[in-house]
Amino acid sequence: MSQANHSTRRTLLKAGATSAALGVLGAPAIVRAQSGPKIRIGYWPIAAGLPFYSAIELGYFKEAGLDVEALKFAGAQQVMEAVLSGRADGTSNGTGSANIAIGEIAQPGTFKIFCSNPSNAKNVLDEVIVPVNSPAKTMADLKGKRVASGPGIQNVTLAKTVLERGGATGATVVELPIGQHVAALAAGQVDGAYTLEPTGTIGRMNGTTRVLEPGVIARYVLGDPMAPWFGGSASLSSEFIKKNPDAAKKFIAAYGKGVNYVRTKSVEARKYLKGYTAIEGALTGEVPLAAYTMYNEFTPADVAHFQKFFDLFSEKGIFTSRLMVDSMLYKG
Repeated sequence: MSQANHSTRRTLLKAGATSAALGVLGAPAIVRAQSGPKIRIGYWPIAAGLPFYSAIELGYFKEAGLDVEALKFAGAQQVMEAVLSGRADGTSNGTGSANIAIGEIAQPGTFKIFCSNPSNAKNVLDEVIVPVNSPAKTMADLKGKRVASGPGIQNVTLAKTVLERGGATGATVVELPIGQHVAALAAGQVDGAYTLEPTGTIGRMNGTTRVLEPGVIARYVLGDPMAPWFGGSASLSSEFIKKNPDAAKKFIAAYGKGVNYVRTKSVEARKYLKGYTAIEGALTGEVPLAAYTMYNEFTPADVAHFQKFFDLFSEKGIFTSRLMVDSMLYKG
């Protein structure tokens, strides 16, 4: 989204909040206080953030009397760092769960996950793609090749693990912004890419790349192509929840309405990808969507799969200590 559009959106949000406040000037102080604090939510511009984009555009937060500001960041790491530094109050779906976990280890008790976006071979977010004319048929065919991954420790660690477990020994992982993956493959700069949607769809639609394998984290990290990989999560900071318990509950309920809208009206919801992500035009109807699990929908099996994902980062020495997922889930 352009800076101008961001500015306009923020102005509209502020105007809405100001109008709401003006409407209750003659009311008791307790009513005026309901307009509450500004809630600053960081997001990474990928498809998985759709419930958040939808909730803003459909006015779900405004209906709840909330003033929500969407803050766009170049990567999931920056979203997490904004919460740690107090520049944001939470994260939208699509923010890397391992990035959030690294923040949690740095400052224990900071993040409470209230919604996660699981993906697998059916609900595709993650995939390995290759040039359309590549001879590669399996992951092992990328042995000794140069393979791109998105920036940041979560992407790089997962790319290396997928290649290693898929038999692509000796592959070199090259960090590249996800928006450059298709162009790098088309130009022959890399031989493959561990990437996230909509990259695979963009490459397929412009005829330059094809998917070698979808849902690779479920298969190679969790051991089952249909297992839920809770790769991205929406969260609020514990400090915000503690200081603003009512606003936090209203925010999570309004966000949940966004999740329900995406679940029940996915075709209509897709238009809200435009402006928040690089997805527009015919692409909005083609890009696969992640699934969503709210805090009160997690089953013991879900938590176990989530934990297995986190444990990979402990095993690789990226997490300095084992982090228990259950301690980070919002309890309502």
